[in-house]
Amino acid sequence: MAKDKDTKESKSKATNAPAGATVTGKAFDWKLLKRVMHYVAPYNRVFVIATILTIFLAGVALLQPILIQITLDKYILGNDYNGLVFMVGLMLLQLVIQTVAQYYQTYSTNALGQSVIRDLRKDVFNHITSLRLRYFDRTPIGMLITRTVSDLETIADIFSEGLISIMGDMLLVIAVIGYMVWQDWKLALITLIPMPFLFASTYVFKEAIKSSFQEVRTQVAQLNTFLAEHISG
Repeated sequence: MAKDKDTKESKSKATNAPAGATVTGKAFDWKLLKRVMHYVAPYNRVFVIATILTIFLAGVALLQPILIQITLDKYILGNDYNGLVFMVGLMLLQLVIQTVAQYYQTYSTNALGQSVIRDLRKDVFNHITSLRLRYFDRTPIGMLITRTVSDLETIADIFSEGLISIMGDMLLVIAVIGYMVWQDWKLALITLIPMPFLFASTYVFKEAIKSSFQEVRTQVAQLNTFLAEHISG
């Protein structure tokens, strides 16, 4: 009975949701990504700089444990004080370089995301203003606000926190695995045993968060509709 009640409530929520707010799709769609990447073309220079800095950061991050390994094995165990001071200086230099590169990488990715979202928002606004009046009669204002504000901010996050960051993380993981195999392939294989379970749990989490994200999006659209209709009267 409880399950039937929950099912009816979820169906009623979906029915009362604003038109277009319950539209779902793939968690990752190459066609949509290509359409969004079209807006990156005018800012190819910023995109290339952000990509280069991301690759550079992956290499610098990998350098830190290598320096620590050399310090422990060669200078601390060898009681070499001068060498230890030198390695500490190198690690501090590596940290400064990483911090500066991280700053410019974050700045460039956020600048790229905001530039793309500005152009995309202009196109969406021009498209909405070109629609016929009967479209606005059957479409809640809250859904339009969600599309032009919340959804576009999500697209901006793809560039500022998503696409380039994922690429950098993947490069770092590949570099770490390669270095582990080069050092001791048997120990590396033992370390990689949990990887299939991590991939499986990631897939389960992705499927769960997809429905949760869609529910949040629907609720935001309903809230925007409620506020817009009651404020405007």
